[in-house]
Amino acid sequence: MKLTWLAYCAAAAYAAAVPVSAQVQTFAPEKGESHLANLRQLTNGGENAEAYWSKDGKWITFQSTRDGRTCDQQYVMKEDGSQLKRISDGRGKTTCGWFFPDGKRLFFGASTAHDSACPPRPDPSKGYVWPLDKYDIFTVNKDGSNFKRLTNYNVYTAEGVLSPNGKQIVFTSLKDGDLDIYTMNVDGTNVRQLTHTLGYDGGAWWSPDGKKIVYRAHHPKDTTEIRQYKELLGQGLIRPSKVELYVMNPDGSGNRQVTALGGANFGPSWTPDGKRIIFASNFREPRSGNFELYLVDASASMAGADMLEQVTFNPTFDGFPMFSPDGKKLIWASNRHDNKPTETNLFVADWKP
Repeated sequence: MKLTWLAYCAAAAYAAAVPVSAQVQTFAPEKGESHLANLRQLTNGGENAEAYWSKDGKWITFQSTRDGRTCDQQYVMKEDGSQLKRISDGRGKTTCGWFFPDGKRLFFGASTAHDSACPPRPDPSKGYVWPLDKYDIFTVNKDGSNFKRLTNYNVYTAEGVLSPNGKQIVFTSLKDGDLDIYTMNVDGTNVRQLTHTLGYDGGAWWSPDGKKIVYRAHHPKDTTEIRQYKELLGQGLIRPSKVELYVMNPDGSGNRQVTALGGANFGPSWTPDGKRIIFASNFREPRSGNFELYLVDASASMAGADMLEQVTFNPTFDGFPMFSPDGKKLIWASNRHDNKPTETNLFVADWKP
């Protein structure tokens, strides 16, 4: 699989804004992609992923390995792909950026407090595993200035998403010894643990009305799975090949499993009306990198393939979907139309309900 799909005090000079609108290409959707029109490729080269809109829909933040980097840095650009700028300090590794409501400031996970270099990659002999890098959450102005640390857990703390009212951040952290979901106020106070079951809980995303949270999870059941999970966790690793979608209330109550598909189901977000969840899955080929986007009813329980609507039909990776605030566009990351086998680019399309 081409993309490691679960993501990956300012001291350096920041990159100057670079217009890239000339690089934007337009493509026809694949056969079957009836919800998509006017498909545009916003980036060209490197690995670009986790692209999320500002509240006014005019800006996008994303992580990228462009400019010859071996691990991600955080960037912003206009919604048409212009005015590209790096906002992280160029040190360490970043992940999962998000705009505050005024669009002037953002937060994201970064390992910069622990090492200026990229974290080491996992030993290939362990198979497909994901490193739990020592991220904490930082905030920064949209121009890359005033870089500040928000959390101080010194363990994997990332995957932050802002609540619709702009008052809370939901995130995943290893701070209490397992990968659980938490909420906190935007100033880092009032931290509350929402999940408590052994296993990985992450990728949490608020519903448009702020009354529900969707997330991905894998909870090992038998003694062998539990032992393997704990052994990898002790090495700062996780094997994320089996995750299903869940929904809960913002206080952690009312937990319900939404999908029962097998494979890896991840990157969930909501349709603008809050009635359906859009996500990526390789359940049809669980050992492959062919992830497609699907829709499922948010009220579903243990949904199988017959309860899904397929959105993308491309034999590569499609993931990290997010609707624009006005609901008229969908942005996501894909390996389609790549020039090199390692490239993942950002695409945006008009959404046809």
